[in-house]
Amino acid sequence: MFVKNERRKTMELPINRNDIVEVEIIDTSHEGTGVAKIDGFTVFVDGGLLGDIGKAKITDIKKNFALGKMIKITNPSIYRVEPKCPISNICGGCQLQGLSYDVQLEIKTNKVINDIKRIGKLDDVIIHKTIGMDEPFRYRNKAQIPVGLENNKTSIGFYKKGSHSIIDTNSCLIQHSISDKVIKVVREYMSQYKIKPYDSKSGKGIIKHILTKTSFKTKDTMIIIVTNGSKLPYKDELVNELKGSVPTLKSIVHNIHSKRTNQVMGPKTITIYGDDKIVDYIGELKFNISPESFFQVNPIQTEVLYNKALEYAELKGNETVFDLYCGIGSISLFLAQRAKKVYGIEVVSQAIEDAKENARINGIDNVEFFDGTAEEIFPMLYKKGIRADVVVVDPPRKGCGKSVLDTIVKMQPKRVVYVSCNPSTLARDLKYLDENGYKTVEVQPVDMFPQTEHVECIVQIKRAESRMK
Repeated sequence: MFVKNERRKTMELPINRNDIVEVEIIDTSHEGTGVAKIDGFTVFVDGGLLGDIGKAKITDIKKNFALGKMIKITNPSIYRVEPKCPISNICGGCQLQGLSYDVQLEIKTNKVINDIKRIGKLDDVIIHKTIGMDEPFRYRNKAQIPVGLENNKTSIGFYKKGSHSIIDTNSCLIQHSISDKVIKVVREYMSQYKIKPYDSKSGKGIIKHILTKTSFKTKDTMIIIVTNGSKLPYKDELVNELKGSVPTLKSIVHNIHSKRTNQVMGPKTITIYGDDKIVDYIGELKFNISPESFFQVNPIQTEVLYNKALEYAELKGNETVFDLYCGIGSISLFLAQRAKKVYGIEVVSQAIEDAKENARINGIDNVEFFDGTAEEIFPMLYKKGIRADVVVVDPPRKGCGKSVLDTIVKMQPKRVVYVSCNPSTLARDLKYLDENGYKTVEVQPVDMFPQTEHVECIVQIKRAESRMK
């Protein structure tokens, strides 16, 4: 097969579509797929784990890489373990469950190292080993469980790898066990009262999603039922069944979501049992969690992450701090305990209301929250003369907006603490800061999401000595 590269020179590739080739998996991609090389050409092999040797079928060829699917493993990896979940090989949730946990942590550390060096072009940075968990299962405090129609039958579970087809299951081993009980109750309720699941093809049906939120500290549980339209038939019967099966139940919420989008929740929520919010803690800080609130899904590792943020911020008590992309103010309140003043910025209005309430219930009055994008509010506050000694950023996967990075460079805070769920965009932003008067000092990966390819990082960045003189 021949392709043209960007220089318009024709080059011959070593493989063709539908070829069956011998592969050795030498790495793991950002999506958790096995990586092999054939005459130097990269092949991403679905179903291949680090160290596997086998035969793969080439399913597609792009300009710089090919896609393949492992059809036979002739020499299994020495790192393989028997997955605890029977559907882990087809579910899109746990890409690494077939590997020993020690190797999972090594893969995540290497991913961070490679991105920092390859994308960030940074070689003199301390990158620590990924901090793992003692028990890397049942760690999530929030579950989002899709409900749909598959082969004319109700399917409740999780999405198949690389698709929106739902794999019917009764349990997920990275979720809190409460979610298993809720799946069972909703399944029986739908069967008994002939409640139709949502059909994404026709746009018809009633139940679209089930969400659970559970506090690891207080054990409070919130259940959210998302429906296609305003009707929730036999609502009282469902409430009674859930009350009888979930002793820690504090709240049941009906969310109405009529639009045909990939968004999980719609704009309208109605509390049909109990409280509008549940309570959770990070360390000694108390947080009210609403149906719409974002809260870190792994409470054990969140405490590890936030303590590291405090360490990297090096607060003495007289600093002004900006917390960008602050969510419900969880990091802001941690920082406020040791800072003079903290300004939090968040684009989700409900999160800002939650942040203000969380400051109130914790008796913290040296924080101020702003509703709007960090890309707009942060430069505006800088122009008004507000300066920071420390800036903390915790952006979405796409990383920081350019106006945020530019404002950091202009403001010249002494330290920047960067929390990231995407090593690639993190490395890109670190490179920009490094080229504009800052030095990346150290990176601490934290395994917030065991059994998956995702890794969280927290980074300490300081103004370069030449800029501080």
